[in-house]
Amino acid sequence: MINYEVNPEILKKYLPIHTELDLYNGKALVSIVGFMFKNTKVFGLKWPFHTNFEEVNLRFYIKHFDGEKWNRGVAFISEIVPKPAISIIANALYNEHYSTAKMKNLLIENDEKLEIEYHWKRGTNVWNYMKVVANKKLNKIPENSEEEFIFEHYMGYNQLDDKTTIEYCLEHPRWMTYKVENFELNCNVQNLYGKDFVPFINPSYLSSVFLAKGSDVIVRKPTYISAK
Repeated sequence: MINYEVNPEILKKYLPIHTELDLYNGKALVSIVGFMFKNTKVFGLKWPFHTNFEEVNLRFYIKHFDGEKWNRGVAFISEIVPKPAISIIANALYNEHYSTAKMKNLLIENDEKLEIEYHWKRGTNVWNYMKVVANKKLNKIPENSEEEFIFEHYMGYNQLDDKTTIEYCLEHPRWMTYKVENFELNCNVQNLYGKDFVPFINPSYLSSVFLAKGSDVIVRKPTYISAK
Protein backbone atom coordinates (compact mmCIF):
# COMPACT_ATOMS: atom_id res chain seq x y z
CA MET A 1 0.00 0.00 0.00
CA ILE A 2 1.78 3.14 -1.24
CA ASN A 3 -0.22 6.10 0.05
CA TYR A 4 -0.26 9.70 -1.12
CA GLU A 5 -1.97 12.87 0.07
CA VAL A 6 -4.01 14.55 -2.67
CA ASN A 7 -6.14 17.64 -3.07
CA PRO A 8 -9.63 16.42 -2.08
CA GLU A 9 -11.15 18.39 -4.96
CA ILE A 10 -9.78 15.91 -7.53
CA LEU A 11 -11.66 13.04 -5.87
CA LYS A 12 -15.11 14.61 -5.92
CA LYS A 13 -15.95 13.47 -9.45
CA TYR A 14 -15.21 9.87 -8.40
CA LEU A 15 -17.30 10.06 -5.21
CA PRO A 16 -20.34 7.73 -5.33
CA ILE A 17 -23.65 9.39 -4.55
CA HIS A 18 -24.73 9.09 -0.87
CA THR A 19 -21.09 8.98 0.30
CA GLU A 20 -18.56 11.49 1.61
CA LEU A 21 -14.78 11.60 1.68
CA ASP A 22 -13.23 9.97 4.75
CA LEU A 23 -10.19 12.00 5.80
CA TYR A 24 -7.28 11.04 8.03
CA ASN A 25 -6.30 13.98 10.25
CA GLY A 26 -7.77 16.27 7.61
CA LYS A 27 -5.88 14.62 4.74
CA ALA A 28 -7.42 13.02 1.65
CA LEU A 29 -5.40 9.91 0.82
CA VAL A 30 -5.18 7.63 -2.19
CA SER A 31 -3.45 4.26 -2.20
CA ILE A 32 -1.80 2.26 -4.95
CA VAL A 33 -2.33 -1.31 -3.80
CA GLY A 34 -0.73 -4.49 -5.10
CA PHE A 35 -1.89 -7.91 -3.92
CA MET A 36 -2.51 -11.52 -4.87
CA PHE A 37 -5.85 -13.27 -5.06
CA LYS A 38 -5.37 -16.91 -4.07
CA ASN A 39 -7.86 -19.80 -4.22
CA THR A 40 -10.55 -17.42 -5.46
CA LYS A 41 -14.16 -18.58 -5.65
CA VAL A 42 -17.18 -16.88 -7.23
CA PHE A 43 -20.43 -17.92 -5.56
CA GLY A 44 -18.55 -20.84 -4.01
CA LEU A 45 -17.09 -22.11 -7.29
CA LYS A 46 -13.51 -22.06 -8.54
CA TRP A 47 -13.10 -21.03 -12.16
CA PRO A 48 -10.28 -22.90 -13.94
CA PHE A 49 -7.22 -20.69 -14.51
CA HIS A 50 -8.86 -17.84 -12.57
CA THR A 51 -8.12 -18.74 -8.96
CA ASN A 52 -4.69 -17.13 -8.45
CA PHE A 53 -3.91 -13.76 -9.99
CA GLU A 54 -2.49 -10.31 -9.32
CA GLU A 55 -4.35 -7.04 -8.89
CA VAL A 56 -3.06 -3.48 -8.74
CA ASN A 57 -5.58 -0.79 -7.90
CA LEU A 58 -5.87 2.89 -7.07
CA ARG A 59 -8.38 3.55 -4.31
CA PHE A 60 -9.51 6.30 -1.96
CA TYR A 61 -11.40 6.42 1.33
CA ILE A 62 -15.05 7.30 1.85
CA LYS A 63 -17.92 6.86 4.28
CA HIS A 64 -21.69 6.46 4.18
CA PHE A 65 -24.20 7.34 6.92
CA ASP A 66 -26.89 4.64 7.06
CA GLY A 67 -29.21 6.60 9.36
CA GLU A 68 -27.62 5.26 12.54
CA LYS A 69 -23.87 5.12 12.02
CA TRP A 70 -21.07 5.90 9.59
CA ASN A 71 -19.83 2.95 7.53
CA ARG A 72 -16.25 3.41 6.39
CA GLY A 73 -15.31 2.14 2.97
CA VAL A 74 -13.31 2.55 -0.20
CA ALA A 75 -13.99 3.54 -3.79
CA PHE A 76 -11.81 2.57 -6.72
CA ILE A 77 -10.49 4.69 -9.54
CA SER A 78 -8.68 1.83 -11.29
CA GLU A 79 -8.44 -1.93 -10.79
CA ILE A 80 -6.08 -3.86 -13.05
CA VAL A 81 -6.03 -7.66 -13.36
CA PRO A 82 -4.46 -10.05 -15.90
CA LYS A 83 -7.55 -11.89 -17.17
CA PRO A 84 -10.53 -10.40 -19.05
CA ALA A 85 -13.10 -12.73 -17.45
CA ILE A 86 -12.32 -11.29 -14.01
CA SER A 87 -12.96 -7.77 -15.28
CA ILE A 88 -16.23 -8.78 -16.92
CA ILE A 89 -17.62 -10.51 -13.81
CA ALA A 90 -16.58 -7.81 -11.33
CA ASN A 91 -17.81 -4.97 -13.51
CA ALA A 92 -21.14 -6.72 -14.10
CA LEU A 93 -21.84 -7.67 -10.48
CA TYR A 94 -20.42 -4.64 -8.64
CA ASN A 95 -20.09 -1.96 -11.34
CA GLU A 96 -16.36 -1.93 -10.59
CA HIS A 97 -13.61 -0.24 -12.61
CA TYR A 98 -11.65 -3.30 -13.71
CA SER A 99 -9.45 -3.42 -16.78
CA THR A 100 -6.98 -5.99 -18.08
CA ALA A 101 -3.22 -5.82 -18.53
CA LYS A 102 -0.29 -8.17 -18.73
CA MET A 103 0.94 -8.76 -15.17
CA LYS A 104 3.57 -10.62 -13.20
CA ASN A 105 4.81 -10.75 -9.61
CA LEU A 106 7.87 -11.74 -7.64
CA LEU A 107 8.23 -12.93 -4.04
CA ILE A 108 11.63 -13.49 -2.46
CA GLU A 109 11.96 -14.31 1.21
CA ASN A 110 14.52 -15.51 3.68
CA ASP A 111 14.58 -15.77 7.47
CA GLU A 112 14.63 -11.99 7.93
CA LYS A 113 13.38 -10.21 4.81
CA LEU A 114 10.51 -10.16 2.32
CA GLU A 115 10.86 -8.69 -1.15
CA ILE A 116 7.64 -8.35 -3.12
CA GLU A 117 7.09 -6.92 -6.60
CA TYR A 118 4.11 -6.35 -8.89
CA HIS A 119 4.58 -5.48 -12.57
CA TRP A 120 1.97 -4.57 -15.17
CA LYS A 121 1.87 -3.19 -18.70
CA ARG A 122 -0.72 -2.46 -21.35
CA GLY A 123 -0.17 -1.23 -24.90
CA THR A 124 3.53 -0.61 -24.39
CA ASN A 125 6.80 -2.46 -23.90
CA VAL A 126 7.50 -0.56 -20.67
CA TRP A 127 6.58 -2.27 -17.41
CA ASN A 128 5.02 -0.33 -14.55
CA TYR A 129 6.05 -1.71 -11.18
CA MET A 130 5.86 -1.40 -7.41
CA LYS A 131 8.37 -3.02 -5.08
CA VAL A 132 8.83 -3.28 -1.32
CA VAL A 133 11.46 -4.76 0.95
CA ALA A 134 10.32 -5.42 4.52
CA ASN A 135 11.43 -6.97 7.76
CA LYS A 136 9.74 -10.34 8.13
CA LYS A 137 8.65 -9.79 11.74
CA LEU A 138 4.88 -9.32 12.01
CA ASN A 139 3.47 -6.40 14.00
CA LYS A 140 0.02 -5.47 15.25
CA ILE A 141 -1.51 -2.40 13.66
CA PRO A 142 -1.42 0.47 16.22
CA GLU A 143 -4.78 1.94 17.19
CA ASN A 144 -5.62 5.39 15.81
CA SER A 145 -2.70 5.22 13.40
CA GLU A 146 -2.61 5.97 9.68
CA GLU A 147 -1.97 2.26 9.24
CA GLU A 148 -5.27 1.47 10.97
CA PHE A 149 -7.07 4.07 8.86
CA ILE A 150 -5.75 2.57 5.62
CA PHE A 151 -6.58 -1.05 6.46
CA GLU A 152 -9.73 -0.79 8.57
CA HIS A 153 -12.22 0.04 5.83
CA TYR A 154 -14.62 -2.87 5.35
CA MET A 155 -17.14 -1.55 2.82
CA GLY A 156 -16.90 -0.98 -0.91
CA TYR A 157 -18.96 1.58 -2.85
CA ASN A 158 -19.56 2.07 -6.57
CA GLN A 159 -22.08 4.38 -8.19
CA LEU A 160 -24.66 2.53 -10.31
CA ASP A 161 -26.59 5.50 -11.73
CA ASP A 162 -27.39 9.10 -10.80
CA LYS A 163 -29.58 7.99 -7.88
CA THR A 164 -28.11 4.67 -6.73
CA THR A 165 -24.85 3.45 -5.20
CA ILE A 166 -23.81 -0.18 -4.82
CA GLU A 167 -22.62 -1.13 -1.33
CA TYR A 168 -20.88 -4.37 -0.40
CA CYS A 169 -19.15 -5.68 2.69
CA LEU A 170 -15.70 -7.25 2.99
CA GLU A 171 -15.08 -9.56 5.92
CA HIS A 172 -11.64 -10.53 7.19
CA PRO A 173 -9.76 -10.56 10.49
CA ARG A 174 -7.66 -7.60 11.52
CA TRP A 175 -4.42 -7.93 9.60
CA MET A 176 -0.85 -7.66 10.83
CA THR A 177 1.89 -5.78 9.02
CA TYR A 178 5.59 -5.89 8.25
CA LYS A 179 7.89 -2.91 8.69
CA VAL A 180 8.77 -1.62 5.22
CA GLU A 181 12.46 -0.80 4.86
CA ASN A 182 12.56 0.22 1.22
CA PHE A 183 10.14 0.69 -1.66
CA GLU A 184 10.00 1.79 -5.28
CA LEU A 185 7.15 2.83 -7.55
CA ASN A 186 7.57 3.40 -11.27
CA CYS A 187 4.37 3.96 -13.21
CA ASN A 188 2.91 6.19 -15.90
CA VAL A 189 0.44 8.03 -13.69
CA GLN A 190 -1.28 10.00 -16.45
CA ASN A 191 -1.88 6.99 -18.68
CA LEU A 192 -3.05 4.80 -15.81
CA TYR A 193 -5.04 7.20 -13.63
CA GLY A 194 -5.42 10.53 -15.45
CA LYS A 195 -3.74 13.91 -15.38
CA ASP A 196 -5.42 14.99 -12.10
CA PHE A 197 -3.20 12.56 -10.17
CA VAL A 198 0.11 13.46 -11.81
CA PRO A 199 0.98 16.28 -9.36
CA PHE A 200 0.31 14.10 -6.32
CA ILE A 201 1.60 10.58 -6.99
CA ASN A 202 5.22 11.52 -6.48
CA PRO A 203 7.67 11.56 -3.54
CA SER A 204 6.68 15.08 -2.45
CA TYR A 205 3.19 13.91 -1.49
CA LEU A 206 4.08 10.47 -0.13
CA SER A 207 2.27 9.82 3.15
CA SER A 208 3.18 6.21 4.03
CA VAL A 209 4.03 2.73 2.73
CA PHE A 210 2.63 -0.45 4.30
CA LEU A 211 2.88 -4.18 3.72
CA ALA A 212 0.32 -6.52 5.29
CA LYS A 213 -0.01 -10.25 5.63
CA GLY A 214 -3.38 -11.06 4.09
CA SER A 215 -5.99 -13.62 5.03
CA ASP A 216 -9.15 -15.26 3.82
CA VAL A 217 -11.56 -12.53 2.66
CA ILE A 218 -15.29 -12.80 2.02
CA VAL A 219 -16.88 -10.29 -0.36
CA ARG A 220 -20.62 -10.20 0.31
CA LYS A 221 -23.28 -9.78 -2.36
CA PRO A 222 -24.07 -6.16 -3.24
CA THR A 223 -26.92 -4.11 -1.83
CA TYR A 224 -28.20 -0.77 -3.11
CA ILE A 225 -28.43 2.71 -1.61
CA SER A 226 -31.04 4.82 -3.41
CA ALA A 227 -32.46 8.28 -3.04
CA LYS A 228 -35.73 8.38 -1.13
